[in-house]
Amino acid sequence: MVYLIQNNQNRDTEAIQVKLDELIRVTKGAHNALIDLEEIEEDELDEFRDKYQALAKSARNELLQGLKDTNTPECLSINKLYQSL
Repeated sequence: MVYLIQNNQNRDTEAIQVKLDELIRVTKGAHNALIDLEEIEEDELDEFRDKYQALAKSARNELLQGLKDTNTPECLSINKLYQSL
């Protein structure tokens, strides 16, 4: 029974990864190098994560200064969210 549940969870995870890969592939401006990222070596994955953490930190700082972190219209008041942190 445990094997069956684990097998179903693994299939679900794999399906989600394929869907995410497709979203990356079709998104204009997305980095295709991120497709299938779960297959790279741990140290390479750490480098990607570090770069994105630095990017996120920079974007949050800009939000606190009243700047936007994207070039798209806001659907929620993300600025208020980060100002309350």
